[in-house]
Amino acid sequence: MNTDNTILYVFPHPDDESFGPAAAMHAQLGAGHAVHLLTLTKGGATRQRHRLGLSIDEMGEVRHQEMLAVERTLGLSSMTVWDYPDSGLKHLDPRILERAIGDFVRELQPDVLVTYDVHGISGFHDHLVAHAVVKRLYVELREHQASSPRRLAMLTLPDSGEPVFSKTGIRLKHSEPEDVDCILQLEHADIEMMKSCLECYATYKDTIEESGVVEKVGSALYFEFFGEKHSPPIADITAAMT
Repeated sequence: MNTDNTILYVFPHPDDESFGPAAAMHAQLGAGHAVHLLTLTKGGATRQRHRLGLSIDEMGEVRHQEMLAVERTLGLSSMTVWDYPDSGLKHLDPRILERAIGDFVRELQPDVLVTYDVHGISGFHDHLVAHAVVKRLYVELREHQASSPRRLAMLTLPDSGEPVFSKTGIRLKHSEPEDVDCILQLEHADIEMMKSCLECYATYKDTIEESGVVEKVGSALYFEFFGEKHSPPIADITAAMT
């Protein structure tokens, strides 16, 4: 694994980083990379707030505190949490997000930018908006020959060929095998760190257990690279960058 790269993960919600990516982050930090996390919302609109009797703002603060526990547990290089409307990113002018994320990227100068793939893993609209905005920003920066970022890596799942349905009943389709550019094999310590990060989300304990996320992640994470083709897939999102 190449060392001394800066990696920026951009996700819309608290816990997005822990449903798989935390394992990759742990491996990358251990390899000497700087790993930063930018989260676009505080996640206050979650239905869990009804169970807890909290307003959206109150729930957002609870989830923010859970994220701070993740930051400490994982040992991130930095974590930034914004307060754009949870479950409402589709209603924003996307240029608002693009400008804000663009300013953040220009200041941090990451080598690798990471977000969801076009399917958004779950198909949730906030995930799809994050993908579209980050990809649009990446293309814009590359068109103007910016030196950073050097790669856009998009977290995905391989398409098993079996029907996958979201809670809305819509069939989800994940990446074809030939579209996967990186398969990151996880060590036991990486998986254990992911479990520890998930445990930080006390308000989501039941949901996390019901999701079976640890079993679904298994021993590998999958990424597409925008504008690149690696066949067979490489084993590191920082490898073979131009």
